[in-house]
Amino acid sequence: MRLFSITAISVSLVLGLSACEKLKRPDVDRATDVVNVIDATNLNDIMLTVADPNEAVDYFQRSLSKEPERIDFKRGLAKSLIRAKRAAEAVVVFAGYVDSKDSTDEDRIDYADALIRTNEWAKAEKQLNKVPPTIETYKRYRLEAMIADSNREWKKADSFYETAAGLTTKPASVYNNWGYSKLTRGEYNAAEKLFLQAITYDKDMFTAKNNLVLARASQGKYSLPIIRMTQIEKAQLLHTMAVSAIRQGDLDIARGMLEEAIDTHPQYFDIAVRTLAALNAKNP
Repeated sequence: MRLFSITAISVSLVLGLSACEKLKRPDVDRATDVVNVIDATNLNDIMLTVADPNEAVDYFQRSLSKEPERIDFKRGLAKSLIRAKRAAEAVVVFAGYVDSKDSTDEDRIDYADALIRTNEWAKAEKQLNKVPPTIETYKRYRLEAMIADSNREWKKADSFYETAAGLTTKPASVYNNWGYSKLTRGEYNAAEKLFLQAITYDKDMFTAKNNLVLARASQGKYSLPIIRMTQIEKAQLLHTMAVSAIRQGDLDIARGMLEEAIDTHPQYFDIAVRTLAALNAKNP
């Protein structure tokens, strides 16, 4: 009798455990599905940030071939194409989904960015005009400023640049673009101040350093600003200043700066050597 009781209890436990596993399995399956979704989302984020841009493009293209209606894959592909410097292809992808019900205002702003990169300014402006005025983001105002610049609407451009700079903790590129806008208008002193602000936020931004030298040279200030620079950067900036001096007819000053640039550069500075040779040939 004892043996029968133990056997019966064993069978009952096995059946009970089996039933429990059957009851739990749907929850387990659902949990697995959730994990897969989270993993896919994380992978999308990785591809959009740290992955090689062209590898990211391949990943999203493969994903779309399997699930062509997934807007997150379309968005990822478009953004990855921008990162890969393939803006013309990105424009096509954005255009294919930006008017769908699942798109966002951010998608339209990114589309406008891609259009600007392909020099389609009028189309970019139309896209931004469709974004509600309540969407006040750094990227939106930065693009608005660039479009106002292209339309030579200087007051609007200044206002948008100022707003964009206040909406980010890294405004170096905004100040650089704003400074270049001032430079093209002939407002050299204002441009100089803006380039200095850009460098304050990003001490390694060589574009701003080069633009700063141009702004100073345009005012007849033929001395390097007191900013951090490498030996190679110093040589390059001297060359930039020399070229500006040549354009303004200050040939002797240009000659001296070219000679200093050649002496400063730690390697052979070919472009400065050629510029000096051309200057000496035309003006011995």
